[in-house]
Parts: sequence; C-alpha cells; structure tokens
Amino acid sequence: MRPLVAIVGRPNVGKSTFFNKICGKRISIVDDIAGVTRDRVYGDAEWCGSYFTLVDTGGLDFNEKGEIEQNIFNQAQIAIDLAQVILFFVDGKDGLTNADKQVADYLMKRTKKDVLLVVNKLDNFELDNLYEFYELGYKRVFPISSEQSKGLGELLDEIVKCLKQKNFELEKKEDIKIAIVGKPNAGKSSLTNKLLGEERLVVSKIAGTTRDAIDTPFKYNGKDYTLIDTAGLRKKSAIEDASIERYSVLRTIEAIKRADIVIIMIDVSQGITEQDIKVTGFVHEQKKPSIVVLNKWDLVGNKDDKTINKYRKKLEEDLKFMDYFVPLFISVKTGQRVPKIMQEVERVLVNSARRISTGQLNDIIQGAINLKQPPSKNGQRLKIFYTTQTGVNPPTFVIFVNDKNLMHFSYLRYLENTIRNAVDFSGTPINIVIKNRSLKEEY
Repeated sequence: MRPLVAIVGRPNVGKSTFFNKICGKRISIVDDIAGVTRDRVYGDAEWCGSYFTLVDTGGLDFNEKGEIEQNIFNQAQIAIDLAQVILFFVDGKDGLTNADKQVADYLMKRTKKDVLLVVNKLDNFELDNLYEFYELGYKRVFPISSEQSKGLGELLDEIVKCLKQKNFELEKKEDIKIAIVGKPNAGKSSLTNKLLGEERLVVSKIAGTTRDAIDTPFKYNGKDYTLIDTAGLRKKSAIEDASIERYSVLRTIEAIKRADIVIIMIDVSQGITEQDIKVTGFVHEQKKPSIVVLNKWDLVGNKDDKTINKYRKKLEEDLKFMDYFVPLFISVKTGQRVPKIMQEVERVLVNSARRISTGQLNDIIQGAINLKQPPSKNGQRLKIFYTTQTGVNPPTFVIFVNDKNLMHFSYLRYLENTIRNAVDFSGTPINIVIKNRSLKEEY
C-alpha cells in the first residue's frame, strides 16, 4: 500500500480544492456548501517521482451532533489514525477561528504523527495573515493558495521528505479497480464496508449519503485491488440539489469508465426496477465486465426452492441486451454469499482476459457455418474467410468476409452466441468487428 497523507480541518477551508489540484483531476466535489465531503475520498498523487495517496475528509465540526455530522467526524478520525502525514488546513482569509483551535487541540491529543499546518487561500501571499496561526503550536507552517497553485511545491517537498524519513516505498503500483454502482440505498457502501472488514464509508438510511466516487485500496488473494464506491444514480424527479447531484452522477460515470470490473447492485426486495435496468445498460454500453449483485435477499418473503429461478427468469427478460450477466443473490446485512463476490470478480476478470487460439476460433466459427449458412442479399451470399482474436478486456474478434454489408445483425448475434457456448465468457462483453478481407475496413 502507498503511504497515506490525510487532509483535515474545519469545513470550507479549501481541503477538496487542494486535493483535486494535487491529484490532477476533479475527484472530490467542490462547493461552497459546508459538509459536501462526507466520506474519506482517496486519490493517487505524485511529486518528483514519488507516489503517495491523499485522503480528503469532511470538515471537523465539534458543534454539530447529527447522525451524518457524527459519521463525517468518525471518517475524518479514521483517516487521521491511518495516515502517515497529516495536513491541517486553515483559511488565511478568515484568520484564526475558535473552530481551528478546536481542531488543533484535538490533533494534539489524538496523534503524535507529522502534522503540517497549511494556511490556504493566501492568493496574493499575504504573509501578514500567517503569523497568528503560529499560536496553534505548530512549527512547520506552509502558506499556499490552492486556487492559484502558489506554495504547493514547498509543501509537497516536505510531505515527501517526511515519508522518506519513515522509509516508505514511494513507487507506482498498478491495481485492479472495482466500481460498485446502483440506485441509492441498494447497499453499495455497506457492501464496501463488509468486503473491507471495516466501517470505511458513511452508511445511512438517508438516500444520497455517498456523493463522491470513493477509492479504497485493499488486497485479496495476494492481488492489489481498489474498490470504488459511488453515489446512487437516481431519477431526475428524485433529485433536490441539482448542482451537487450532477457532479455525483459524473463521478459515477467516470468511475465506471476507469473500472476494470463493475459490481451492479440491485435492491431485490424492491424488485428489478427501470432504473436498475438503465444502470446495467450503461455498464454494458461501456463494455465493462460485471457482476449483478441482488442484495437484501433476506428481505424477500415467502421464498422456496423455485424463488431464485423466478428472479433469474425476470433478469433474463429485463437484461436480454446483456445475456452474459452473472447474477449473485446476497444479503450484506447477514453476510449471506458475500464471500462469493470476490470469487466471482476473479473468475469474470479471467474470462475478460481470456484468449482463444486462431485455430480453435476458426473451428468454432466453421461449426457455426455448417449448422447455419450465412445470409445472402440480392443473390450474393456472405462468405466468412477466417477469424482472429485481436484483444482482451473485453475480448475482441475480427471476422474477415467478402462483403461486410451482407452481415445481418441476427447472424452476427448467432456467431457471438456460438463463441460463448464454446468458451466461458460469462460476465464480460465481447467485441466482434467485421472487415472486408481486401479493403480491411472496420464494420
């Protein structure tokens, strides 16, 4: 695991703006509304060849006692405990506040780790605004402006120096990214916490609790993975805060695009809804391997030995555009079949990376031709010369023909089904590209 650097402070001191600036992309939602960042949000950062992970946290507010506020506080506290270096952010424009003093007192009592005091929002480097913050008792004080990218180099130098002194490996490592998507309250955050074995994310019955796409690295069977918990995708009619919701949806879409595999969560106790089908359709359009996890199976009443088959048949009807789907009926609350999720993730990833030799592939296609002749049009019949696999993730095949315009979509579907019946590609889409043998044009 890369070393962790936590960003903490009271609300609205510019933590998320700094986080996005250093990570090089908009990961955390930035808004003037206090409390937008609720969970721990992770992002990879690099400085002069050294790699580490930044952790953005919600604002520490010692006066708010609500459920959400307490959960935000708990998440920030966990980030402090896990991090190797802590960036204590204050607002240079507002000056020293009682809320800053409360955070400072808390950090002094909570940790003995390296704490760097960061005075943000000094857009014109008003150093006169800096001195009152020394009252907080920290010797290493860094004036910066996240918006103007001022003073960031010295701060990053100090972060890397602290990490190297602790003999951390600061190399870049690749991992496998798993996005968890679905409607609000399907149990995405609860599943993430269950898989990680800790209360990693804010979990609440209030729909829309998770607003960011949140990355959490972990190991399974000796491999490096990153879980990406996402905001629930809701109907427009259910959206109240349009601006923040828009960012949340964009984060979810981006999470799907950068994922290696997607866990699609459905609250089976509510049935399979139109919104569930839309979410699944987007994952399919992005050609991502996936597992359809039907959560809250414990809440489905009057079950017998035929109930699962009834739900499978319903899924086959609703997801006929994605007939390669892998269903898994679970209960995060009771733990029923939860261990099977990562087993299926590994199996589907193997399928997505599977290669077929050219000889075997052409035998499969020739068998399909022998059973069902290719279509003809205006007296000319489609001729298939040969097929080859050109890629994986998803598996991609190129079929060379005499005239690609003669390929009917129904016959193309027939060929895909024939390949799937011969080789296990469950859980993963496959691409079939039709090219004219002479012109080598893409279908």
